[in-house]
Amino acid sequence: MIYDVEINSAAHYPAADVPGLVVLAEQVGFGAFWKGESNSTDPIVMLSAVASRTKTIKLGTAIYHIYGRSPVTLGIQSATLQDLSGGRLLLGLGVANKAIAGWHGGVFDRPLKRAREYIDIVRKVAAGERVEYEGEIYQTGKRFQLSWKPSHPNLPVYLAGLGPQMTKLVGKISDGVFINMATPAKVKEIAARVREGAIEAGRDPSKIEIIAKSRVSLNPDKNLARAKLRQVLTFYNIADHYSDMLRGMGFEKEVNAIHEAFQKGGFKAAMGALTDEYMDKLPVVPASDVKEIKEKMKAFEEAGVTRMVIPYVPVTEPVVEDARRFLEAWGRG
Repeated sequence: MIYDVEINSAAHYPAADVPGLVVLAEQVGFGAFWKGESNSTDPIVMLSAVASRTKTIKLGTAIYHIYGRSPVTLGIQSATLQDLSGGRLLLGLGVANKAIAGWHGGVFDRPLKRAREYIDIVRKVAAGERVEYEGEIYQTGKRFQLSWKPSHPNLPVYLAGLGPQMTKLVGKISDGVFINMATPAKVKEIAARVREGAIEAGRDPSKIEIIAKSRVSLNPDKNLARAKLRQVLTFYNIADHYSDMLRGMGFEKEVNAIHEAFQKGGFKAAMGALTDEYMDKLPVVPASDVKEIKEKMKAFEEAGVTRMVIPYVPVTEPVVEDARRFLEAWGRG
């Protein structure tokens, strides 16, 4: 199992400071740096800056949603970054949700068909092929082709997935699944569906990557580490899609208690309803030592995870210094 890092979770890192942190992440042995989107800083812009300062660390988007740019645009961006970085891009995509689609003037519908067509176009464009795509959702018009021959035409594409249909689709069309907020038991269940989809499509299931996330905080005072992770977890417990998933993982009583507190007293009350006992069952690690984090990750490896993304949630200000201490500790641990 390869360990990757994400350093834009639950905090804003000044954009100019991120490349330096990723240089350190490369030095201490992380396999990839992943950058999310939503309403955060832009992944491709950030990864381009990081590419210019690093040599070997992979550069991942986790997750670029499909509503923010046309598939042709993302194909051009991907081919450019592949050339710039020497083929280090790991393109993670997701179908987002109604809110994110609305921000970009899109309509959240037919996610399976959208994902399939979007990925198909991105791959063709990034490979330098001539593209005249006539899909049910996406059309590219006539005679599009990159003006240059890309140096790294085979682009690995990963798809975020949790539900039965999307995760089966992942196995059929992508290079791997990207899983957020799932326990090792849930990851194992999703991995089985992904591999089932691969077999149905005549693909080798062992070649499909299983990528999962576990957020962590590191501080000598474990209660401080818990406090920051509690903020993140409260958000996921009141968000529609994730709250349903958490209920489905056997946490209905806990999720309902948080929802009830939120309705009565707002976000702060909801945070108060998220107990330490519940937190310890979720894919987060409040730690006072890096060894605790690595010990907790073994269960994910046993569940079939091939790349484990560690989104670091800083505990103290300035966040860049907190993250630097985490990365240095990881190298020592």
